[in-house]
This record gives sequence, structure tokens and C-alpha cells, in this order.
Amino acid sequence: MKVIVIDDEPAMHYIMSRLLGKFPGVEVVGCFEDTVSAVRHMEEHEVHVAYVDISMPRETGIQFAERIAQLHPDLHIVFVTSNDEYALHAFELAALDYIMKPVMPERLEMSVNRARALFHSRETAEEPDANPVRIYALGGLEVQTAHGSVKWISRKSAELFGYLLLHQGRVVSRVRIIADVFGDMPPSNAEKYLNTSVYHLRKALDPHGLKSIVQSDSEGYRLHIVNASIDFIAFEENVKRLAEIESSNLEQALESEAQYVGDLFGERGFGWALSDMERLSALYAAFVKKLAKVLLERHEEETAVRMLNKLFNRNELDEETVELLLYAYAAKKDQASLAKLYRNFVKGLRLELGIDPSKELEAVYARLQASWHAG
Repeated sequence: MKVIVIDDEPAMHYIMSRLLGKFPGVEVVGCFEDTVSAVRHMEEHEVHVAYVDISMPRETGIQFAERIAQLHPDLHIVFVTSNDEYALHAFELAALDYIMKPVMPERLEMSVNRARALFHSRETAEEPDANPVRIYALGGLEVQTAHGSVKWISRKSAELFGYLLLHQGRVVSRVRIIADVFGDMPPSNAEKYLNTSVYHLRKALDPHGLKSIVQSDSEGYRLHIVNASIDFIAFEENVKRLAEIESSNLEQALESEAQYVGDLFGERGFGWALSDMERLSALYAAFVKKLAKVLLERHEEETAVRMLNKLFNRNELDEETVELLLYAYAAKKDQASLAKLYRNFVKGLRLELGIDPSKELEAVYARLQASWHAG
């Protein structure tokens, strides 16, 4: 099933492509910032479903749906929006679905399944010798192949996969694995659970043709994966490539920011992964701050505010993030949000740490407030 994404915010292209790309048989054949480009593509290529933002300049998603009904009556429209006021109108236009942002994977799956049912077609599997592997470890732990998602048989088998994944192909001794992954068990039980977890892991990977990637020798175990994309590795490489953010690579920077959907392994919270989790988290924070400064220079305050709030929710006591948010709200002329942010930050500092903001931040806030009243 061929789908396209139409949204004037480039970051949504990456988010939707990543989410849709997890569903077997779904192919994202294009992402467009305006409806004109999308229609031009549909004139020359087959498209079955369009995921369309409603609030866009020039032609809204609603206007697009009304027009496209005449040009491409077989196209199914799924509206993806931050506003629910258009829901009734959307379904009057026979929209396939109406999804609210932020898009949840479970909600998107319902939409994809609905589209599949309309086409009366079964999901298509790729050839066995061309079986790309996608590994998502930011925000959780998921392995996707052409055959779907790997179903973990046990919690420890999933943890073992994550542990070997983090060692990126190196052989890890049984002694070290037992100490790191099974250290809370008596030695005799730990040895047994390691063997059982290896068995469960290989059994879970077998339906995907991946049983052989768990390799062992007299020393220990390793993962040997060919043709795999691993999100946290790709994120780190992208950030290093984007040492300088400018107009030519701004969209790539936005895509990289959107790629970081959560900390390494998410709520699983493996103790042995703590240092890597903190390193990637710090890398993400520094990258967002650098990107936000570029966006503010380009007067793209809305996008900057969205990213900085995402960062602020991760650490509400980070003064540098707060300072950038204050500048962003001031640029938006949003005095209410500016004042509320500062009050809450001061309250949080005093409650959690028993301190006041730095003199520098106090001066920034006073200057922004003064400039507001002067204007």
C-alpha cells in the first residue's frame, strides 16, 4: 500500500515516515510541504492513502480533500491535525480517518488496518534474501523486519538482546553478561537463566530469519547483524555530521531531532545502559539548544518552542533551556507564557534545590519584560 504525507512542518515528515515504515506492506512514497507538490506527484505515481495536515498555508487539508475527490476519487484521506474542530467536516468529506497530534503508534495502526481492509489485500512480505532489519532502541526496544515485529518471549531475552546490541558486534564473555544482566540472582541460577534467555532470544528471532545473528563460542556471545538500521547509532552519527547547522542542512537537523523519541531503551531502564543513556541524552540536549538558536535567528519561533518544551519537560531545572524558551516566547510576543514559564522555573528551583535562578537569568527576564512594556 503506497502512502504519502502532506504537512508543512518538515519534522512531521520524518515522524510519520518512521511510524508508517514500521507496518509491513506500507510504503511511504513521498512527503510534501504543500498540496500542489503532492498533486503533481499523484499525476505520475500510484498513491492509495494520503496523511494530510489540515492547517497549512495556501490550501488547507480540507480544501485539498474537496478538490482531490474529483481528481483522484480512489485516494483515501487521513487527516492528521492538532485541532479537533474540523472532525465533523472531515467525515462529511468521507475521510478514512481523523488522527490527533501527537500521533500515537497504536492510533496510527488502527488507521493503517482500516486502509488495508478497504483494499481487501494481504500484507506483502519481502524476499527472504532482502530482509532489512530496523532496530528502535530510543524510547523502548523494538525489532522490525519484513515479517513484522519481533515478539519477545521473556523480559530477560529482550534485555539480553539490548545488552548485546549495545556492544555492537563484540563478543561479550558469559561471566560479564551474568554479572551485568543476571547479577541480582544466585550464581547457579544466573547461569541457568542465561542459557534459557539465549534459547528464548533465538526462538523469538527465528520467524524473522534472524536466529543465526546470536552467535556464540567458548568465550561468550555476540550479535552479528547485516543490513540493519539502528536508530540510536544513526542519531549519533547524524548529530556529529551536523556540527554546523545552516540553511542547507536545517531540514536534516529537524529530522535528526525528531528521531530522538525517548531515552535509550525507554522505561525499561536497564542499569547497565545508564552511562550510554546519559551520554545520548546530553548529546540530544546540546543538539536541540544549538538547533533552537538557529531557528530563532530565522524567526521560526513555533518550531523552536515545540522543541524546547520537549527538552524542558525532560529537565525542568535546566536554566539554559529556560533562557532559550524565554527568548522564544518573547519573539512570539507571548507574554503570558513567558511569565508563567519563569514563575514555574523559580518555584521548581526553590522547591527542589532550595536556590534562586542565576543573576544572569534574572537579568534576561527583567530585560525581556521591560522591552515588552516599552513596546
